Amino acid sequence: MTATAHPFDTLLVANRGEIARRVIRSAREAGLATVAVYSDDDREALHVREADSAVRLGPAPAAQSYLSIEAVLHAARVSGAEAIHPGYGFLSERADFAAAVGEAGLVFVGPPAEVVAVMGRKDHARAVAERAGVPVVPRSELAADGVADPRQPADNAVGFPVIVKAAAGGGGKGMRIVRAEPELRAALESARREAAAAFGDDTLLIERYLENGRHVEVQVLADCHGSVVHLFERDCSVQRRHQKVIEEAPAPTISEAVRRQLTSAAVALAREVGYRNAGTVEFLVANGEVFFLEMNTRLQVEHPVTELVTGLDLVRLQLLVAAGDPLPFGQDDVLVTGHAIEARVYAEDPYSGFLPQAGRATIVRWPRPERARVDGALESGSKVTTAYDPLVAKIIAGGPTREAARRNLVAALDETAVVGLTTNVGFLRSLLASSAYQRAEIHTSWLDADPAGARACEMPEIPRVCEPIAAWVLARVTARVETAARHSPFGTADGWRLAGPAARIPVELRYAGTTSSWQVDPVTGEVRGSGGGPLRIGLVERGEDRVRLDVDGVVVETTIVVDAHQVTVTLQGQPWVLERPDAFAPSKSPGTASRDVVAPMPGTVLSIDVVPGDRVATGQVLGVLEAMKMELALKAPHNGTVERAGAVPGDQLALGDVVFTVEPDEGTLEQAAP
Repeated sequence: MTATAHPFDTLLVANRGEIARRVIRSAREAGLATVAVYSDDDREALHVREADSAVRLGPAPAAQSYLSIEAVLHAARVSGAEAIHPGYGFLSERADFAAAVGEAGLVFVGPPAEVVAVMGRKDHARAVAERAGVPVVPRSELAADGVADPRQPADNAVGFPVIVKAAAGGGGKGMRIVRAEPELRAALESARREAAAAFGDDTLLIERYLENGRHVEVQVLADCHGSVVHLFERDCSVQRRHQKVIEEAPAPTISEAVRRQLTSAAVALAREVGYRNAGTVEFLVANGEVFFLEMNTRLQVEHPVTELVTGLDLVRLQLLVAAGDPLPFGQDDVLVTGHAIEARVYAEDPYSGFLPQAGRATIVRWPRPERARVDGALESGSKVTTAYDPLVAKIIAGGPTREAARRNLVAALDETAVVGLTTNVGFLRSLLASSAYQRAEIHTSWLDADPAGARACEMPEIPRVCEPIAAWVLARVTARVETAARHSPFGTADGWRLAGPAARIPVELRYAGTTSSWQVDPVTGEVRGSGGGPLRIGLVERGEDRVRLDVDGVVVETTIVVDAHQVTVTLQGQPWVLERPDAFAPSKSPGTASRDVVAPMPGTVLSIDVVPGDRVATGQVLGVLEAMKMELALKAPHNGTVERAGAVPGDQLALGDVVFTVEPDEGTLEQAAP
């Protein structure tokens, strides 16, 4: 049964994090009462605190909470909610959920269940696109029903490379690029397993892979009265592993002719399938050609860039359509003014293969509201686990031109600091400041395959001022003398001595295995050391979570955190962690860790493929770890014998936990030593 559209007063938001907060904000502005739902891990979360009421769904695992249709409908019943907004992710593109909402007599803020069923599957959506006259990417027919089957060889009609895609989902999950026939079987098996875990459906599709194309999508809106409009397009070409990183509107590189083709095709597709509410039609643009990719039957993560350039509130319009009202404007009323760019903040380590991260953010500082819009759910003290998607926030900036928007977003990321939890903020800043992005030369393979993109994924050199600033701060902490900034580590110590000038304060720091020594003059603020200098540093202003310093006449704004073992200095969005060698106990003897294979990210053990006593070769897969719906193979570091397999499938591992110990063959470690 399709959920009917009719007025409602109370809205349940069946999601968490930043999108739940985003929906709650627009619902409140529309005069609606809001109901949040939460798992045990989210009981104190921001979206729970901001809603008018909240209902517990269940334990932390998504399958028992946010993915439980029964639990969500129960929450709607006990709270008196009359409508449900699914946000994105979780149940947002599940046709059975949309149908269940309708059967419960509630309004589903999204398209009809039958439309979700058709367009939520890439294989069925292709058929709709073909009927609507929308060009599609050529695909391999691997079986009679068009479903990829790993037991059959590839039909090479479209040639290699090809892309393996989960038919039932999106977000880059269940996708693999295959460049040669021998790689296909492993890619199909891995994608099938990942698709089953992410979407509960392991059906796959194989299409020709178009390299170096642009990912351009069109936002559409349709009401119950026959009106279908587009809100122009967005460019989402900056991706890694098919996961979007930076998005912008309008698309900077397409012609007006291509724009018209994209927008008219998107509207035709929406009409063909009988669409209603907000949706996004995604295309690949390559060499002036346009190919349909898929349709997302929900609100997109990147919807804020469209809101900034059109002045429209997409969530408010979703609620209006769901209530049965007509769209308050026509196609000719939709105008684009200026440019907007969004950067996605993930809890991941971009300089270690984008591995998901978990932990507690001790300090979170977002840019000023006048600088950028922030859609986020991370605050100081927030704990991030691997139970959910690693997206923690989005930072969006606009301007009259693309270059103005880019500069504003770079400045906004400069003001951002996340300490205690590893994120990609500094990486985002580097991408946006790069000449390739400035000239709009990026494409969908840029970060994964292009040499320039690969260089962008390398850890940059530590800024010259980081170590002197860290030394200056530690000298103040050591001195423990306060003046104007009372009870602050940034107070000025006078270093007074009975005879002679003030004593300089020695500080040692270690970064990337190199130790540097510094001398800090407590009176003048002059910093000299083996790592450079001299620099004169003085305090300009200190806020609650940031400090402004005068470094040789240049004002630098930073966030600084000092603890017993290290000092963290955040510059240009990147936290630089410098060790305090004198605060550490003696390190382990060299070579002891080389026998161990540790968890490079917190996660769940999917498989253990060896047992103690097995002989293994360098690079052989020992087991597979999963976190935030991403799989990572744990491989043998050298030839040898498995001495220990310290986990079983289903175990939850922390970062750095020893999973395997491989006793090397005689002489292996010595040969590998520098």
